[in-house]
Amino acid sequence: MEMLPLYAVFTGLMAVPFIVLSARHRNLREFWTILAGVIKFGLVLWILQEVLQGHVLQIALFEILPGIPILFRADPFGTYFAVVAAGLWIFTSFYSIGYMRGAGEKHQTRYFASFAVCLTATLGIAFSGNLVTFLLFYELLTLATYPLVVHKESKKAIDAGRKYLAYTLTAGLLLLTAVALTYIYTGSVDFKPGGIFANAAVSSVVVVSIFLLYLAAVGVKAGIMPFHSWLPSAMAAPTPVSSLLHAVAVVKSGVFGVIRVVGFVFGPEVMAELGLNDILMLFAGTTILLASLLAFQQDNLKRRLAYSTVGHLSYIVLGAAMLSPLGMKGAILHIAAHATMKITLFFSAGAIYVNLHRENISELNGIAKVMPWTMAAFTVGSMGLAGMPPINGFVSKWYLALGSLEAHRLAPLIILVLSGLLNLGYFFPIVRRAYFGKPEGLEGKKEASPWMVAPLVLTATLSIAFGIYPNLFFHFFDLAGTVAHSLFPAAPVGVR
Repeated sequence: MEMLPLYAVFTGLMAVPFIVLSARHRNLREFWTILAGVIKFGLVLWILQEVLQGHVLQIALFEILPGIPILFRADPFGTYFAVVAAGLWIFTSFYSIGYMRGAGEKHQTRYFASFAVCLTATLGIAFSGNLVTFLLFYELLTLATYPLVVHKESKKAIDAGRKYLAYTLTAGLLLLTAVALTYIYTGSVDFKPGGIFANAAVSSVVVVSIFLLYLAAVGVKAGIMPFHSWLPSAMAAPTPVSSLLHAVAVVKSGVFGVIRVVGFVFGPEVMAELGLNDILMLFAGTTILLASLLAFQQDNLKRRLAYSTVGHLSYIVLGAAMLSPLGMKGAILHIAAHATMKITLFFSAGAIYVNLHRENISELNGIAKVMPWTMAAFTVGSMGLAGMPPINGFVSKWYLALGSLEAHRLAPLIILVLSGLLNLGYFFPIVRRAYFGKPEGLEGKKEASPWMVAPLVLTATLSIAFGIYPNLFFHFFDLAGTVAHSLFPAAPVGVR
C-alpha cells in the first residue's frame, strides 16, 4: 500500500516514451495518454479509499541530503488535490484531442508528452511529504510547462514563455532559499499539521523574513499580485494549456503551496502571533478586487478568464489567512470548485475559437444559437464563479463567508460580497451577448467537435452536482473538514 503514491506520481512519466514512439500514429499516441490518465486516476481513487479509512500512506526513497529523503506521503490534503488534478486530466486529455486536431496544431507529440510530465509533477507536489520533495516537483512543473506555453512558437508565445520562466524560476530560487533557512533554523523539512515553526526557538525577525520568502515563492504560481503578470501573458498558449495552467496544475499547485506554508510550515499559532496572516490577507484582498476590476477591461475572452483566475485563486489564499476552521474549509473546497468551473470556461473558450475562430467578447453576439451546449456550460461556470447556487462555487464561498464571521473579521466578508458582484459584472455581458445579441456570420455553423463539447458539458454538470452534494463520489467535503480539523484541533467537531 505504501507504494501507491509513488505509482500514482510516476504513471504519467512512464507514458512519455510510449507517446513519443507513437508520434506517427496519432490514435495510438492519444491512447497512451488516455490510458495513463485512467490508470493514474484509478490509483488515486485507491489511495483515497485508504485515506478515508484514516490511513496515511508514506514511502521514503533515497536521501538527497543526510536525514532528508525524497518522501511521498498521501495525507488527506494531498489526496484531495491529487483527486482534483488526476480527475480533470482525463477530461483535458479527451478535450485536447478535439482541440489539437480541430485547430490543426503542430508538434502534437511534444504537447502530449509535456502534458504527461506536467501531471507527474503535479501529483509529485500533491504527495510531497517534505519541503525538499515539494521543491523538486515544483520546479519540474515549471520546466515541463514551458514547452506548452511556447507551443505555438510565435513571437507572442516565445515572449510569454520567457516571462513565465523569469517569474517561476526566480520563485524557485526563493523557495530553495526559504527551504534551506527552514532546515537551518528548525532542523526539519517535514510537513507537520500545526507547523514546523510551532515549537522552534527562532526570533520573530527571522520567521517573518522566511515567511516573506515563501510568500513570494508560492505567490508567483498562486497569481498573487504583484507576482501575477505572467499568467495573462501565458494565454498565448493553446486553450487546453490555459486549462492546465488555470484549473488543474500550475496555479492550483501555487495555492496548494500557500495552504501548506500556512498550515504545515508556520502553523496557525505562529501566523497569528506574528501577524503573518494579516500580511497574507492584505495581499489576497487587494488581488481579488484589483483582478476583478482588470477583468472588465479585457475584450479577449481568455484574458478576461485569466484575470478572473487571478482573483479566484486569492479567495483560497484569503480563506487560509483567516486562520479559522470554516475559512480553511472554504479555501480547500474552493480548490476543487474553482477547478471544475474554470476548466469549463476555458474549454468553452477553446471550442468557440476552434469552431468559430473568434477570440474577443465583442465578436460573440448570438453564438448560443449555434453553440447551445457550449454556452449553457459557460453560463454554469460563470454563474458558479459569481457564487450563485446550486453550483459548487456557492458552497465554497458560503464557507469562506462563515469563516470570516468565525474569525470575527468583517473585511474578508465585505471583499467576498464585492467580488461576487464584480464577477457578475464581467461575466453577465458575455452571456447576454451570446444569448441575446444579433448573430453575425454564423450561417451554417454548429456545435464544435464532440471531443470538445462532451468534456465541457461533463465538467459543468460536475460543478452543479458538487454544488448540490459536495460529498458526491470523492468526499471532498469530508476531506476538507478533516484537513481543517487537523490544523485547528481545538475547533468543534461540527466544522468537519
